Amino acid sequence: MSAGPRTEPDEAAVIGRLSRLDRFLPVWILLAMAVGLLVGRALPGVQPALDAVKVGQTSLPIALGLLLMMYPVLAKVRYEDMSHVTGDRKMLWLSLLLNWVIGPLLMFALAWLFLADQPEFRTGLIVIGLARCIAMVLIWNDLACGDREAAALLVALNSVFQILAYALLGTFYLKVLPGWLGLDTQDVQFSTWDITKAVLIFLGIPLVAGYLTRRIGLRAKGRDWYEQEFVPRISPFALYGLLFTIVVMFALQGDAITSDPVAVVGIAIPLLVYFAIMWGVSFVVGFRSRMSYPKTATLAFTAAGNNFELAIAVSIGVWGVTSGQALAGVIGPLIEVPALVALVYVSLWLRRRYFRRNVAPAVT
Repeated sequence: MSAGPRTEPDEAAVIGRLSRLDRFLPVWILLAMAVGLLVGRALPGVQPALDAVKVGQTSLPIALGLLLMMYPVLAKVRYEDMSHVTGDRKMLWLSLLLNWVIGPLLMFALAWLFLADQPEFRTGLIVIGLARCIAMVLIWNDLACGDREAAALLVALNSVFQILAYALLGTFYLKVLPGWLGLDTQDVQFSTWDITKAVLIFLGIPLVAGYLTRRIGLRAKGRDWYEQEFVPRISPFALYGLLFTIVVMFALQGDAITSDPVAVVGIAIPLLVYFAIMWGVSFVVGFRSRMSYPKTATLAFTAAGNNFELAIAVSIGVWGVTSGQALAGVIGPLIEVPALVALVYVSLWLRRRYFRRNVAPAVT
């Protein structure tokens, strides 16, 4: 028996539907920044201690924090459903276009427009633009009453696509395209292999671990146990890994950050513009393509969100934990969370305004 269309949600309860960890994510990030600054002041010997054991150019403690940050996210992905992603070809191709062509191009343009004279921050933003969202987007999509199954499939697709294409796209947007446009990139130093190695380590390893965990868990205990009991237990560890990384980064970058707080604002502005434009364009595209509201919302949120965990990991692996690129990655989720929560409210308002015929009346 069909459950029928979902009833109109109580918008006042949107924030309440977030877990406590997700609801106060900007607060936790700010606290981690403050703790990092205090640690850097109190313990000037942090850098030698962290550099004692390295994985490539990344200290072992930070590498473990980055892997911990990625693993729970990738253990949630429904890999077993990827074979059904071609069921809605219109949505599939629109998502690929928005995520892997429009999104990176928009971030590239904003990075050069706002940060042309800040090469490290500029590069950090471009790296963020290439990292398509595979984590928090499921939360925003659910709050906005999007199509949960479609979101899960697009997340799975993005996870695999990033392994295959991230390094090549990084080289294209950081070197090739600026060269075609006559932009000076002599201040951007990296190799394609450096990016490839960072992606293979910090996305490849947790991707394999997450896939095996899910496959074994589903076979041994079933989907209900895995998604309702196991996933909620491991989910907080992604935040713990992120906060640990932020504490370390700010402990090492404290002087640079406190001496130039305007830089943080300079990173935040293009990110806000990016979220607004990317979400708005994607929502209009979905609406004009005559998609239902749930699929339109899913298209918009999967296109607007970014995988800051991967961007931070790549930036640290390629340019180091004290780099401006890594700092740009950390500022990202601080801006993304309130911006996309606001867009959830906009999405629900647009649902009432333009998709009313598809919404069942609320039950009193």
